Amino acid sequence: MTDAPAPISLAILIFPGFPMACLTSCIEPLRAANEISGQEAFRWTVVAETEEPVASSAGVTFAPDAKLSDLQPHDYLLFTAGPNAQFSHPSRANAALQRLMRNRTRLGAFSGGVFPLARTKMIDTNPLSVHWCYEAAFEAEFPELDARSTVICDEGDFLTISGASAVFDHMLTLIETHLDGSVMAEVACWFQHPYVRSATSAQKTPAFSTAKSMDLMPKKVAQAIEHFAEHIESPIQISDVADAIGVSPRSLERSFKEATGQSPLKYYRMMRMNQARQLVLYSSTSVTEIAYMVGYGTPGAFLRIYRETFGVTPINDRRAKNSLRVKSGDALPAG
Repeated sequence: MTDAPAPISLAILIFPGFPMACLTSCIEPLRAANEISGQEAFRWTVVAETEEPVASSAGVTFAPDAKLSDLQPHDYLLFTAGPNAQFSHPSRANAALQRLMRNRTRLGAFSGGVFPLARTKMIDTNPLSVHWCYEAAFEAEFPELDARSTVICDEGDFLTISGASAVFDHMLTLIETHLDGSVMAEVACWFQHPYVRSATSAQKTPAFSTAKSMDLMPKKVAQAIEHFAEHIESPIQISDVADAIGVSPRSLERSFKEATGQSPLKYYRMMRMNQARQLVLYSSTSVTEIAYMVGYGTPGAFLRIYRETFGVTPINDRRAKNSLRVKSGDALPAG
């Protein structure tokens, strides 16, 4: 009889305002795999910068099992956080992280945890999976880093996962690798998880103001949207987009209305406004700078269209979002 492999150990580092779904999507499939296999194949530890309880974005509070400074080496240390999370004592935290990495602990992040991971300045050329709703804010703060739109980046020294469902996918892959496919399949069925995406799968993104996701858009509409996305800061004429994808402006107009219920011009404006809103809600970038970043030459026009689109000014939108974050200590500056 062969000995069981050594358990895989994971430490999940939680910051105020962390997404609870990422924590449970990590732990629950591993807990089920232990139960199904009849062995402790996986161990986990919830870690925080201090011993104080940490409130999630939902307001549910978790008491950490250990402080980061006291943490012993694990196979993984995975950050889970909102996008504006940061260490209270960065130099002390970095020293602890470097000690763990020297002892073969692999760092990574779930969802918005990629922000405090990037703020450690330990990442150079390693590709990172960034959730689509944080993409604009991440690229504004870290233009030098290689942000990817895949659900998971499992390359190099760091593991990054875009969101809670993708965390569950990766845990299933870990179960299959460490145990076997039959345990993985049973765990997936326990939770009625429909399938396991590969790390290179593209993230599902919504098509604005429709009930569809982007992968369900007609080919020419999808191509036009790609051109729009490449011209957020420097707007392009709809007729130029039509020429680029080989259709007439009238045909593009008709295709957009059939697919989205909107004209291409209105859809393009909504894309720019949604990117602006990412920056308003998930960064501390000034409103004036955001206006320029999404292609408006004057803040006045931007403010008017933002209010028409969302029914609120950017500053009030940021304040309203912060009012939901205050309980967890995860608020952004309002300016």
